[in-house]
Order: sequence, then C-alpha cells, then structure tokens
Amino acid sequence: MPQTFKTPHIQKNHSVFLAFTVLVLVSACRTKNQKANGHNPSTEPSLYLGQTPPGTTPEPFAPGMVTSEDWEVSGVFTPDLKEFYFIRLDADREKQEMVAFKNKDGQWHETVVAPRRGQPFFSSDGKTMYLSSRYRKRTETGDWSKMETLSSPFDTLPTMRLSVSDKGTYFFDEFKPDFTGDIWYSQLVDGKHEEPKRLTKTINNGKSFHPFIAPDESYLIFDSEREDGFGDSDIYISFREQDGSWGEPINLGGQINTEAWEACASVTPDGKYLFFNRTVGPVKHENDDYENVDIFWVDTGVIENLKNK
Repeated sequence: MPQTFKTPHIQKNHSVFLAFTVLVLVSACRTKNQKANGHNPSTEPSLYLGQTPPGTTPEPFAPGMVTSEDWEVSGVFTPDLKEFYFIRLDADREKQEMVAFKNKDGQWHETVVAPRRGQPFFSSDGKTMYLSSRYRKRTETGDWSKMETLSSPFDTLPTMRLSVSDKGTYFFDEFKPDFTGDIWYSQLVDGKHEEPKRLTKTINNGKSFHPFIAPDESYLIFDSEREDGFGDSDIYISFREQDGSWGEPINLGGQINTEAWEACASVTPDGKYLFFNRTVGPVKHENDDYENVDIFWVDTGVIENLKNK
C-alpha cells in the first residue's frame, strides 16, 4: 500500500527544511563577506599555519606556535606557502636558531633547521634560500643543500638581509659597527651580478635596514629612524616612479608603527599579508639583552591605500 504521511510529520519536515535553508543562506553570506575581504576559508584551511587571517589591525602571528613571550624575528613563507621560517632564541637562551614549520598532508610540523646564519629570504621559484651573504639550494629530495657563500664582493659585506626580485636584482643592507648603514642594490646582467651600488639619499639616511623588494620591483619596504617617525625604528615604503627612480619614503602609519621598534618587514608570496617585527615588552630574563620581540602580520591593504594616494 502507498505510504501516507501525517500532517504533523509534514510540518516537522518543513521546519527542518526552513532551518536548513536559513543555515545555508547565513553560511553563504559569511563566505561572500570573507571572499570580499580577500579570504576564502574553504580553500585556505591549512594555509598560514592554520591561523585566521588578520584585517587592517596587526596581530601577533600564530600565538603559542611562533609568537611567544620571548624573542622571535624574521618570519617568511616559501613561495608555495607550505613552509614557514623564522628566527628565535634557543631553549637555553645561548644562541639564535632558525626554525621551520612544514606542511605535510595538511598538518604543520616544527623543526629546528640550524643555528642562525643571517635572515631567510626565498627566490621566487623557491629553489634558493638566501641568508644574507650566504645561501642554500633546494635539493631533489626537497631538503636544503649545505651552506654556500655568495661570490665577491657579497661575501665580505656585513649584511643583515638580502632580498631578490624576479629579475634577480639583489637589494641588501650594509650594517656598520656604529649601528649605521644604508641599502645597496646589484642588478643581474648576463647571468652575473654587477658591482653593488648604494641607493640614493631618498632611501638612505644612514639608518636604513632590512630591505624587502617587491617581486616586480614596484616598491621597496625597509625600516629606518627618521624625523617623521613615531619613536624608534619605523617601517617605510617607497614606490617606483615612472622614470625608474624611487619615490619619497612613506611611513606606514600609526596602525603599523608605534613608539617601539618595528622592523624586518616582508610581504607573503601571495601578496596578501605584511609580516614585521615589533618590540612589545622589556627584557624577560636577567643577565641578557633580549627584549620580547614578536612577529606580527596585517592585511596588505595598507600598501594599496598608500599607493593610491
């Protein structure tokens, strides 16, 4: 016999259907809003160490995993976003070490790579890890080769960070014992880097460090102490002019810079987030000079806003 459905069951099923419909609509609205902000959680569940992306207000990156109540600096992702490298103090506070989080099957695994040797920066193809005046190559097994030294004159320069554009141009800082320094560059011509040249005084003021060059060389980010700053070192950006020169450096503003030390900024390979360091507290341990420095990240909309002004 044909099965008959009583009215109460119909009403119950209808209520469930309505509830399900509302849930779908709410979820769709949330997804639409998140996409509008540049984030799509359905396609990013394991990116950025599983962290919820920030908006226009900087936030500590991966609290408890990366950011702690101690000293961490220079956080960068590989171009495929499957590895994250940064520098921290070792457990005994005797030396600095480079640490990596690697994504395997959607899970992030921590490993200590080696004692610190410069600040990590990756070529756009992900095959080279630059560490100031040194570098390591990606092997066929996915590991890194032994440390090698750049050719002269880069092997003798006191460099804190070397970054490289898609054209192969090096941008790097020169650090002097009196805590002064400037930013230099060296173009790749016929497979060989030219003699380094100092950027003009538009960029250099004697205290300009840690350059990050955009992949297309459309802008340069660095930190510096200047008269228009908020206190200690601030982060600045200079956009490339149509004639090839560098525009007047622009302070990234009060959302990024504070009275404290901000430095070592870089943009993620996908162009979505700005990473930088900030001192957030005094020395945490007796008999050492290390303050509480954290790695922060923020949406790169701040760059777009300054570019469009």
